[in-house]
Amino acid sequence: MIRGRNAAHRPASNLRAPHAARPAARRLAACALALAALGAGASVMAPAARAAALDVREIQTQSRHTFRYTCADGKTFKVTYINGTNGQSFALVPVEGRNLLFVGVIAASGVKYVADRYTWWTKGPGADLYDAMNADSPKPVVSGCATIMR
Repeated sequence: MIRGRNAAHRPASNLRAPHAARPAARRLAACALALAALGAGASVMAPAARAAALDVREIQTQSRHTFRYTCADGKTFKVTYINGTNGQSFALVPVEGRNLLFVGVIAASGVKYVADRYTWWTKGPGADLYDAMNADSPKPVVSGCATIMR
């Protein structure tokens, strides 16, 4: 699995963009809003003609890996892990028919990612998906998932 650490936040150095840089500032603001929406669990599911790639220039991608999982209940799906050069890690996990962007957080063991009310927790080749709103918590909503090796 891909591991990452949270990076320290750095303050913005120039809050007022010069006239020529305003379109770039607007794009950055739009990206920040999109990231906030993704962190809140919203999915960006715009029609294909209007969909735009999420580009956050301040976070450079170091590596990107996609793994296929099969779970105890027979579900099979792909998870994409993204490591930033700043030490942050992300996971793109399908949950209830939509892809959610999970952010890597500190875990006692394994690698833990959170998005909205969900936690995707990997330990070696295995993983479980937890729902904090699940009345049966801490039982996973999807469990016994394992990386499919080719």
